[in-house]
Amino acid sequence: MTLYVPDHFRLDDGERLFDFIGRHGFATLVSSGAAGLHVSHVPLVGERDASGQVRLLGHVARANPHWQALEQASHVLAIFHGPHAYVSPGWYEQHPAVPTWNYAVVHAHGTARLMDEAELHELLLTLSSRYESHRPRPWKMSELPAAYVSGMLASIVGFEIAVERLDGKFKLSQNRPGEIGRVIDALDSEEPALAALMREHRSPTKG
Repeated sequence: MTLYVPDHFRLDDGERLFDFIGRHGFATLVSSGAAGLHVSHVPLVGERDASGQVRLLGHVARANPHWQALEQASHVLAIFHGPHAYVSPGWYEQHPAVPTWNYAVVHAHGTARLMDEAELHELLLTLSSRYESHRPRPWKMSELPAAYVSGMLASIVGFEIAVERLDGKFKLSQNRPGEIGRVIDALDSEEPALAALMREHRSPTKG
């Protein structure tokens, strides 16, 4: 599978791509097999092992046949979407111009294996801790009845993706460097998350 990425929209910095996955962990998971394409939308946790290998951890419902497709697939793709928005040519100083769309995505390519129950249990603890830790009274899976947890584990299937390649496409007006500041200013009120990403990504040499 390939992603069309003009050079000025390409991001190859592995650390920044991994950080992006951590901040935008809800992914579109795609695999292909004998039954065709399978697609699921799932939260994924990104981890690095001691060697620096990136792994993505997640789960799907056991009733979802995607887990069987993952087990058989030779290639898996997880797509992470960041903030995105319409960009009006009315924001530009230079004309003629046409509308466009700014966005950022990371594609993670790899192979999948299924988890055992102990690994799945650990994943659920990690997921709930990640999204609950900032709350005044975090929900804790450890407070659930053991029989309920056992039933829950039986109804889902965990998986791990060993990432072989990360592709980053950050389309953030780099093709119009003189307009980037005006686009950011316009997005501040409409799509502040995208405006913040553009500020973060903008290099000193790009206008």
